[in-house]
Amino acid sequence: MKRLYQTVPTGCDWAVEAQGLVKTFGDHRAVDGVHLKVRTGTIYAVLGPNGAGKTTTIRMLTTLLRPDDGSARIFGYDVVKESHIVRQLIGVTGQYASVDESLSAIENLVIFSRLLGMGRKEARQRAEELLEEFSLTEAANRPLKNFSGGMRRRLDLAASLIAQPPLIFLDEPTTGLDPRTRNQMWETIRKLVNHGSTVLLTTQYLQEADELADRIAVIDRGKVVAEGTADELKASVGNSSLQLKIQHSYDMERARQIVEQVLKVRSNTSTETGRITAPMTEADRVTDLLIALREAGIHLAELSVQKPTLDEVFLTITGHGVKKDTAVDSSSAVEEVRV
Repeated sequence: MKRLYQTVPTGCDWAVEAQGLVKTFGDHRAVDGVHLKVRTGTIYAVLGPNGAGKTTTIRMLTTLLRPDDGSARIFGYDVVKESHIVRQLIGVTGQYASVDESLSAIENLVIFSRLLGMGRKEARQRAEELLEEFSLTEAANRPLKNFSGGMRRRLDLAASLIAQPPLIFLDEPTTGLDPRTRNQMWETIRKLVNHGSTVLLTTQYLQEADELADRIAVIDRGKVVAEGTADELKASVGNSSLQLKIQHSYDMERARQIVEQVLKVRSNTSTETGRITAPMTEADRVTDLLIALREAGIHLAELSVQKPTLDEVFLTITGHGVKKDTAVDSSSAVEEVRV
């Protein structure tokens, strides 16, 4: 298939570079100085609750909104001054399906392909390939009004991938999908990167960012409040904890003393569950602890290491978790309230 998108400049390390992006709607400052850098060939997640500024940021990066301040470049091209080139480098899938419900799945994809300059035969072939990739072949000729929400999301993503763009923006790509379909979408997103694309996705799902992203930016109230790998963000809110379940309740107190002595930390004990929880500041000391417990004749029923979660990152950094049904994050943010 011929390439329909602008070629990425050779040796371009950064797919996205945004500096101090600002966007206001009336008195509402939806985006308040956002900085982002997305390395070429990676999956980058922008994580945040509704109303945080995610979608507005994406709209500026995809040339759909003009920033009030700041700058952004896509593979080195300015999104304002060189928007015509930027649009040839990106594919965009929004929160809501952009397909025509009066047409079938294959008719939608063929029309999109033709609009991108493909011939009839090539458009049909590409449409069939995408329907197979997204497990929609059996529904190819079915009216879209009979599609489930998950099928619509898959078709919308397929439409954005017709010409295999080097940079793909996915705005909450798995919203409303069941766990099985969500896992299928995750696998598709991984394949896109393996085939050479860069993916920037926004999401409210903490697990989605944890599963997919090479790096994560946490946006809250229009600002990037944290950025890094999932492990870096988790480490920023505390160390992993060691959890021990003691086999015999009469060993609990002695076990607690050994844990605190060897690990040199304060521990928490639950006599009801028979568990001792302690911060694991030095992983190497765990071996010493197990030896000390064995020498004391204390038997363990279970041992596990619990890492901090992205939920804890949110609670620590923003003071609240990811909540749905809050202010709408869009260009109509000051005009619309979701009930």
